[in-house]
Amino acid sequence: MIDPTISALLAGCFALLFLSAASHKLLQPQAFAATFVAYRVLPARLAPLSRLVPLTEGVVGVSLLSGAARPAAGAAGALLLALYAGVVALNLHRGRRDLACGCGGPNDRRPIAAWMVWRNLILALLLGLLWLPVGSRSLHAIDALTIGAGTAVASLLYMSLEGLLGRAAPRAALRGVA
Repeated sequence: MIDPTISALLAGCFALLFLSAASHKLLQPQAFAATFVAYRVLPARLAPLSRLVPLTEGVVGVSLLSGAARPAAGAAGALLLALYAGVVALNLHRGRRDLACGCGGPNDRRPIAAWMVWRNLILALLLGLLWLPVGSRSLHAIDALTIGAGTAVASLLYMSLEGLLGRAAPRAALRGVA
């Protein structure tokens, strides 16, 4: 069983992550489509399927904020993150380390790296906590403060780690970046 405050905190953090990821892709769909094709997981003629990625991320992000939909949204989000990890791992295995990760939007020119696979798998596991039954205690004002401050701190920590890990990689010519 998971405390309702922890469930809401996780849901808030992951909703922010998925909605942010969706917005980057929706704001520059052609650049994301190029990144999507560059991964060579699907034939280039299926590039229009790239439009489904931000839509799916958006639905997951919004659904995480609904208590009733939270477990299903957590499962869908975990599946997406595991899929992203698999696609990055596949391309690393192919020796294609010059791909833009597409993690921080189309203008983020970070090459893919093994740490991204681990990051996504760890995030998928954390989302798995949302499958646990939620305790029945009522939420109070201090819980709202905990959820809000915890989401802010977790977001800042995530961005800091992304910056440290992502900027440490050498910059090279990247495919899939407009």
